[in-house]
Amino acid sequence: MGFEENVFINCPFDEAFYPLLRPLLFTVIYAGLNPRLALERLNSGEPRFQKILRLIDESQYAIHDLSRIKARKAGDLFRLNMPFELGLDVGCREFAGDHRSEKKCLILEAKRHRYQAAISDLSNSDIEVHKNKPDRVVVVVRNWLHSEANVSIAGPTQVWNDFNEFMAADYDDLLVKGFSEIDIRQLPMNELIDHMRTWVRANTTTAKRPTNVST
Repeated sequence: MGFEENVFINCPFDEAFYPLLRPLLFTVIYAGLNPRLALERLNSGEPRFQKILRLIDESQYAIHDLSRIKARKAGDLFRLNMPFELGLDVGCREFAGDHRSEKKCLILEAKRHRYQAAISDLSNSDIEVHKNKPDRVVVVVRNWLHSEANVSIAGPTQVWNDFNEFMAADYDDLLVKGFSEIDIRQLPMNELIDHMRTWVRANTTTAKRPTNVST
């Protein structure tokens, strides 16, 4: 897939965020688009910063989750990677020119208005709130892709139900193949994405863009 189908995913990659990341990835794939994230390849010889720049440059769409801008407990440091990568993405759109001026992004947060205290430059921006609820992630991502990527896609409830069907089927299939429950929880993201693509192709009518609508 090319620039017009790629969606850069900028979010935490720890296990605590996986309950939100999984439905986010599934919704992007369900929409017929291609999620791009730093974990798609496990090449230790590739500098992470260069990888991020390449992913941003190759993606017309981006989803940035800022829900970790506040430390979870005393003594923890808040996470700066996500705001940094958001800045790189916006900068690419504003300064690179050519087709990259068509880049679009969705910014997610857990709580409404909290981001304004941390990144006041985002004041008056349209931020979507997921409240750390996986089903809410499906709603906001699905609706944004329908609007901004011009895809015709099933309603949020259908996407959420299909996501849960996929998770159950994939879990059973992996157990049969010799994976433990811990293995399944820690399944590499690139492998999980491949499983999602296979399931969506086999069990749904993948969303399509209207050919007469320009992005």
